[in-house]
Amino acid sequence: MEIAEIVILAVVIALVAVGVISGLVVSSRKKKQLPPSAPSSTPTLTPPAEPHVGEEAETPRDEARRTVEEVGLPGDGTPVEETPVVIEPEPSALEVPEPTAGRLVRLRARLARSQNSLGKGLLTLLSRDNLDEDTWEEIEDTLLTADVGVAPTQELVERLRERVRVLGTRTPDELRTLLREELVTLLGPDFDRAVKTEGGEETPGVVMVVGVNGTGKTTTTGKLARVLVADGRSVVLGAADTFRAAAADQLQTWGERVGARTVRGPEGGDPASIAFDAVKEGIAEGADVVLIDTAGRLHTKTGLMDELGKVKRVVEKHGPLDEILLVLDATTGQNGLVQARVFAEVVDITGIVLTKLDGTAKGGIVIAVQRELGVPVKLIGLGEGPDDLAPFEPGAFVDALIGD
Repeated sequence: MEIAEIVILAVVIALVAVGVISGLVVSSRKKKQLPPSAPSSTPTLTPPAEPHVGEEAETPRDEARRTVEEVGLPGDGTPVEETPVVIEPEPSALEVPEPTAGRLVRLRARLARSQNSLGKGLLTLLSRDNLDEDTWEEIEDTLLTADVGVAPTQELVERLRERVRVLGTRTPDELRTLLREELVTLLGPDFDRAVKTEGGEETPGVVMVVGVNGTGKTTTTGKLARVLVADGRSVVLGAADTFRAAAADQLQTWGERVGARTVRGPEGGDPASIAFDAVKEGIAEGADVVLIDTAGRLHTKTGLMDELGKVKRVVEKHGPLDEILLVLDATTGQNGLVQARVFAEVVDITGIVLTKLDGTAKGGIVIAVQRELGVPVKLIGLGEGPDDLAPFEPGAFVDALIGD
């Protein structure tokens, strides 16, 4: 091939190369000037990311979805009823309650310190050489001041006047004996003061504790559990006071001390439901006694008193109530009688518990409240200690009033 031909071929190749390069540049510029394409309607599928260390890969659920009721959500606004729970006591925390036999005798000195003015005042007046009308009026005033009540006071004064007249001479010992006999008679020695907790063949004894706020009702229920455990009985506690904050916690603490189970529910829950389940638990466990602490309802609120009647009716679906104990604060005096009357109209009170009798209380309230309701004082509270709840014994009580 000649040199001229080689030169022409090289020029042609160079021109072709330049054209190709120019075309590529123009094509690139045209692409940059084109508007962006509309997004595709078909979504881009991307594979799930691999789980990192410490995370679990999501897996399909095999089980069926739970309903609103099953997960406990409010759903359509209807509240979901929570089932009361049973609290088991810790065996390591158990205490041994003080035996109940003779408890009031052991607490006699404490009672006498606050009640001595009544007994000593009466003995001083009766020891006067001349028991004229003015003296008998002073005796009446002393009894009325001690919250004995008008009718019992008149009855006691009449009997004392007659016996003093017949007795003639009056030595201090004779006067003390005379006064003791008359006070014991006024307290009703024939009353059955035993707390009924026997129950039936297949059901435990059921005791419902009622009273207004501030009387020491929940504490009394806990102390009564100790009394029963000390006497060898097994106890289940029903925390049906759902209106007062921490009432269930307080009762549970009392139960844990002596090995008693506590049935409780949510704050503000249905008291009747908890009371019902407490008795049900007592039956299932084979317990001897079920103690039900109710809310401290104010006696002026009729609706709440009606609810107390409902609790009673619901519990009686298991069987009859063995005891309904009314807790009264002995320091309230005659106001306690007003409370007693209202509660007696709602439920059949079978016994009275007088608390705070070791403080500024006046011993005559024992006589007055028994006369008002026609039911006996069965237990009295004489202090803040766990074993300061004692069975009421008229003889020991009067001995504390008038001293040795």
